[in-house]
Amino acid sequence: MATIQNTSGVSESLMTSMNGAKSTKGTDTVTEAQDRFMTLLVTQMKNQDPLNPMDNAQMTSQLAQLSTVSGIEKMNVALQSLMGSYQASQTLQATSMIGHGVLAPGDSLQLVEGQALMGIELEGPADKVDVTIRDANGKAVHSITLEKQPAGTYPLAWDGKIDENTTAKDGAYTFEVKATTGGETVKSTALSFGQVASVSTNSQGIKVNVPGLGALNFADIRQIL
Repeated sequence: MATIQNTSGVSESLMTSMNGAKSTKGTDTVTEAQDRFMTLLVTQMKNQDPLNPMDNAQMTSQLAQLSTVSGIEKMNVALQSLMGSYQASQTLQATSMIGHGVLAPGDSLQLVEGQALMGIELEGPADKVDVTIRDANGKAVHSITLEKQPAGTYPLAWDGKIDENTTAKDGAYTFEVKATTGGETVKSTALSFGQVASVSTNSQGIKVNVPGLGALNFADIRQIL
């Protein structure tokens, strides 16, 4: 809004009223809201009909609204502070994971020098768990059978041996998990292994960067090894 310049001898008080008073001190949002509300309330009371004044119930209701708005604003400020502290704590926790191995949902498997690590997650106990390892062409090269497994998350190692009683070549493989109890399927999840390389933060939160698995949320990580 343009400012009216005092070039015609008009009183300073009138010019201040027309231009709007400039605040000389910073006030927080809660104080500003309270000041605006009280100004409106006082103005309303000054201009009320003397023959039909505002009753106590109306004034009480408006004061209650002010209290509610102020309380919500203060709560938002407190929550923002808590969120900042929580994110800082999460970042510190995440950086301590750098260099550690983790298991996260995925079906990839990397065989290095005849050794590979993967994992399984069972939502319920299983009488039998079958793990099938496949090569890059999708051909099944090895299977692992586990008996009587309780619910939970488990790391699983593969020594590179394949069904033809030979050793598989180093490289990328995939695997799948099938769990059953009494002939009924138990929900299971294949977990890939990777090593945390770095941590990043952005508008979407904190990400744990694992080569081969991508940027993971904390909730994606099932186990830290």
